[in-house]
Amino acid sequence: MSDLPRRAVTRSAKLASLPLGFAGRTALGIGKKTFGRPAEAVALEIQQRTAEQLFKVLGELKGGAMKLGQMLSIFEAALPPEIAGPYRATLTRLQEAAPPLPASAVHKVLAEALGPDWRDEFASFDDKPAAAASIGQVHRAVWNDGRAVAVKVQYPGAGKALISDFNQLARLGRLFGVLMPGLDVKSMLAELKERVVEELDYTIEADSQTAMREAYPADDPDFYIPEVVAQAGNVLVTEWIGGIPLSKVISEGDQEQRNHAALLYCRFLLSGAKRAGMLHGDPHPGNFRLLEDGRLGVLDFGAVDRIPPEFLNRMGRLLRIGTLAEIDEVEEALRDEDFIRENVTIDAEALQAFLAPITEPFINETFAFNREWLRDMAATVTDLRPTNVVRQLNLPPEYVIVHRVLSAGTGVLCQLECEIPARAESIRWIPGFADEDDAELTPASS
Repeated sequence: MSDLPRRAVTRSAKLASLPLGFAGRTALGIGKKTFGRPAEAVALEIQQRTAEQLFKVLGELKGGAMKLGQMLSIFEAALPPEIAGPYRATLTRLQEAAPPLPASAVHKVLAEALGPDWRDEFASFDDKPAAAASIGQVHRAVWNDGRAVAVKVQYPGAGKALISDFNQLARLGRLFGVLMPGLDVKSMLAELKERVVEELDYTIEADSQTAMREAYPADDPDFYIPEVVAQAGNVLVTEWIGGIPLSKVISEGDQEQRNHAALLYCRFLLSGAKRAGMLHGDPHPGNFRLLEDGRLGVLDFGAVDRIPPEFLNRMGRLLRIGTLAEIDEVEEALRDEDFIRENVTIDAEALQAFLAPITEPFINETFAFNREWLRDMAATVTDLRPTNVVRQLNLPPEYVIVHRVLSAGTGVLCQLECEIPARAESIRWIPGFADEDDAELTPASS
């Protein structure tokens, strides 16, 4: 058996162990309940042990599972303190690191992409990776013209691994069909898989990064997008930028620094569609740096969603209706965008109660994002009792990446424990949200 198939079998076994491990611990919990332990204590122990296994397995994998781990790390702020505490360090490592690729393997990828004389392109090349992620790792080097550069090298076999992991995880999609009968699972997964395949193509990433840099030129007062220096095969060379990782601002920054970083972070995510026609689709903290001049440096344009102007206007109007209109208008707008599918019945009061806290950041002049608020949101969204309105809602394919960015971005803002004018930024950057022809809309009753 070759190394790649053996690794694939191991990966599949690890992924398959997740639900089995959960089932085993559930049975263990039931056994302990018979000895008089409180049900709440047993449930908490099941959660803690399941989380421990989940993080351990995801931390050992690259590909889709590693990417899922990075996404989970953003929502660390939503976990109950008893669970989040022991794994906070592990989750932070998932944001920034993965097991490194040996230097010999890196050199082979460079030779395949840049030719056997690849070293001639560099004045120097550091074999030790400076950063690692789900499908590749980054090395620091000096280009032949003296520029400091970041060399992104895709892991050999990363494409097959990523698709394999995605297919494994997608099988869990059947559970969503049972737990959330309003969700069009097949369409949602098809959209996600298409984006996953795009992320493997460094040609697309180089084009996206170049387009973003044109929209946010080098003299932009708020942001800095590194220039693409070269791209070939599974290698992408871009300008190197330093700065303080956003994850470090989260863990060590003072309130002023966290508010400043959060405002720029929010502004970048909201402004991309209007300024560049694109949405940066991977908003975890490892992709952002606070630079010495106060600007926000942005990395990794592998996951980018193209946003047509017409869709941006529809999205803005939906956001406006969702925050300012009466609940019957909100329901109608959600049906128009297929968030509520045909023949699905929604209780208006339950819908209003569900949306009220979610829309808070877009109603108030400023909003304090914090872990307690996010935990309340997470509890509402993950409550899958039959009476919960979330079970009846759908996620249209064209909103999949938008939803990922909005939810993950909100998670990061809550990690930053910041207070920012999110509503003003939305009005500034999302056409349709501030259209004057909607001025007659009145705030929904609480």
